[in-house]
Amino acid sequence: MADHEAIKELAQVLVGELSSANKAVATAESCTGGWIAKAITDVSGSSVCFAYGIVSYSNGAKESLLGVQNRTLSDHGAVSEAAVMEMAEGALNLSGADICVSVSGIAGPDGGSEEKPVGTVWFAWAVRNGSRVDIEAICKHFDGDRDLVRELTVVHALQGVRERIES
Repeated sequence: MADHEAIKELAQVLVGELSSANKAVATAESCTGGWIAKAITDVSGSSVCFAYGIVSYSNGAKESLLGVQNRTLSDHGAVSEAAVMEMAEGALNLSGADICVSVSGIAGPDGGSEEKPVGTVWFAWAVRNGSRVDIEAICKHFDGDRDLVRELTVVHALQGVRERIES
């Protein structure tokens, strides 16, 4: 179970690691509503490693701000591997950051389906490696109420950035 203190501690460690590695991070968030960016920017000194944060809660925002293709959203939905990969790449390109994390999910209590139940969250991390961008996406299913699903999403997103700092 995540809690706000654990998120704060994780963000502090992450900011230290990003700063030491001279890397910058960007976020593209849907279901977390900016919480990942908030966790990072709550840390004093984060301005040296936080490049950009975009909350693209609606499909229209995903398209207009991040360049997610309308066809991706109509064929796969906003909560999909394809959508979060396009979100991550779009934010990385806009920001000039070294690493971007994107999230899109169904925090509940409504909005779930048999195919995508409440607690389904897709993550993508885009990492700039010279002239190429490597993108990895995964799906997680979290149990709990809306707040817990969102907290666990923030924790997983931050941990994922930490894992990719050295790549």
